[in-house]
Formats: sequence, C-alpha cells, structure tokens
Amino acid sequence: MKIIYFSKNYTPHDYRFLSSLAKTEHEIFYLRLEANHRQTEDRPVPEKVRQILWAGGRHEFRWRDVPRLVLDLRRVIREIQPDLIHAGPIQNCAFLVALSGFRHLLAMSWGYDLVMDADKSAWMRWVTRYTLQRSAFFACDANVTREKAVAFGMNPENTIVFPWGVDLEHFNLKTFKRSNARTFTLFCSRTWEPIYGVDVLARAFVKVAAQNPHVNLILLGGGSQGAHIRQILMNGGVMERVHFGGQVSQRDLPRWYHMADLYISPSHVDGTSVTLLEALASGLPCLVSDIPGNREWIEEGVNGWLFRDGDAADLAEKILLAIKKRREFKRVGELARKTAEERADWRKNFGKLLKTYEKIKSG
Repeated sequence: MKIIYFSKNYTPHDYRFLSSLAKTEHEIFYLRLEANHRQTEDRPVPEKVRQILWAGGRHEFRWRDVPRLVLDLRRVIREIQPDLIHAGPIQNCAFLVALSGFRHLLAMSWGYDLVMDADKSAWMRWVTRYTLQRSAFFACDANVTREKAVAFGMNPENTIVFPWGVDLEHFNLKTFKRSNARTFTLFCSRTWEPIYGVDVLARAFVKVAAQNPHVNLILLGGGSQGAHIRQILMNGGVMERVHFGGQVSQRDLPRWYHMADLYISPSHVDGTSVTLLEALASGLPCLVSDIPGNREWIEEGVNGWLFRDGDAADLAEKILLAIKKRREFKRVGELARKTAEERADWRKNFGKLLKTYEKIKSG
C-alpha cells in the first residue's frame, strides 16, 4: 500500500519509523512540517523513502499558514493517492490531515501533545477533539496518553498502545563496565527544556555533592534552559564534577549508558520515554519522576526507583539512598534488562503498527 508518514520534524524517532517502514513491501512517502535544525537527525532519510516537496517544511509551524498548508496537502493527496496517512503530533500534522478531509488517518501522539498541549487553551482543546474525532485510528506509546485521547472523543476500540521501544542489540549488556568502586556516576540524557526537569536534577546534584565527594554527573544534549542549568551548577560549586557530553549520535549512545551507575529522568511530562527504555535495555538502574508514564515501566525497588516529581530534595535523598544500595545494582540492572526484553523490543512492537495499517486499509 501507499503510506504517507507525516511528522513535525526529522528526529531519531522519525528515522526509526522511516527506516523500519522502508524495509516493508509498502511504498513510503515522507512529509515534513517544519525545518527546525535543532532537532534534526544526522542520518539521511532512508533511500527507499520518497521525501515530498510541498508548501511546508521550510520554517516553524504557524497557525496563519494553515489554509495554505491544507490546500497544498490536498494536492499531495490527489497526486499520491495514499492508502493511509500516519501523522502526528495531534495538533499540527494530524490536524492538517483532518482538515484536508482525508479519512484513512492514523493519528499518532508524541506524548506531550496530549498530556500537556491539549489542555493549554480552549482552542487547543477544540483542535484536539476535532482531529481525534476524524481519525480512523489512534496510536500512542502509553496508557496515560490513550486515556487522554479517549477523553477527547477518540473511539476506544480504534486505539493501539505500542511502546516505540529500542533496538535490543544496539543497547545491550555486553560492554557494560563498572566505574571505580569509590566513584558514582549519575546520567541524564533528557533535553534541557522546562518539561523535562533537568533543572530539578541540577539542584538535587548540588545537594548530593555537598554530602558525597565521589559523585559525578553526566548531562547530554542541550536546550533553552542551558544557561539556567549551568548557573545552578556554578552557584552550587559543582561544575568541575559535571561532564557535558553535548549532542551524541545514536551510534555512540550505548557507550554513555555503560559509563554510568544510575540513570535519572526528572521529566514532568512523559508518555513512554525512549531514553528510559534505552537505560532499561542497557541494564542501568533507573531513578525517575513519579508520573503516570514512568509508573508504567518502573516498579519501586524492583527495576528502579521513583521520586516526587519536581522535588529536588526528594531526588537528592533518593540518589543518596541508591548509592548505599549499589550492591543491589546487578540484580536491579538484570531486571531492568528483562523489562526491556519483554516489553520494549522495537522489532516486536513495530509489528503491531503494521497490523494497524491493515485494519485501517480494510476498514
């Protein structure tokens, strides 16, 4: 069948979907809404995927461009005559498809679009409801997100929850090396944006470092809170104990997980965090914020631990407790890996998406 994959940008997640789709017998087209180079995947679009040139993909999405984008999207649909369009986030890509009148729409949530953006205003609530009520099917990676979609009018029978998962061969235990017994390394790969709470981790690390001189922190990535986070660390006198790894390619990412003793995600909003799944697959014990999306994956004291969302003092206390329990880390890490093998295998989970495509086509 002919499938248009329509996404806001071109991220590592988009590459994963497109590269897997390119290996199927389907004819795949890629439509990009924005040209935001800060989030661009460095690997090229897979060869078997045809990228569509259209009115979008030149700058950030603007509401005033909606009429022009919908008009050109209808042209694209007439020319390609797709069997279905796989589009998300909900309030931009999927919304444009809904406005076009195309009915074989698989609306895919990216988590934040429903858990956070959908309730920002009356306008966003209307856009969300309009889109979901005109979608043939809805896909997401967490039950908390599905519940939001149903609350906005999505038919619960036409939904699928499938964690995006990870490549279990790429993220593995074979090269896992422990650091010096005296040192303890914390690791966070979340983007430095307000919703991901890296500033909470920075404040917590200042508290931990004051009590334990052998704890270090690795931060990957960057974002709009960069100056604020660095200021917290500088004022706390711990800059020399923080390693800033910058942007890391997917090829090199497993090595960073293997350098750490404890993975931390202080996110305030998440469906299923792919970075959390990467940590689990790497056998790395996890300490994450106590939010619904994380509770779907972390069982307290079994494959990781939870701390009160937004509470730097509680996070610091949980880090210090984890350090005291480091003898349990081998067991916890093995259970983390088992969790990933049972529920986060991308190859298995991707098959659920292909079956959904068939349902949409036959429907």
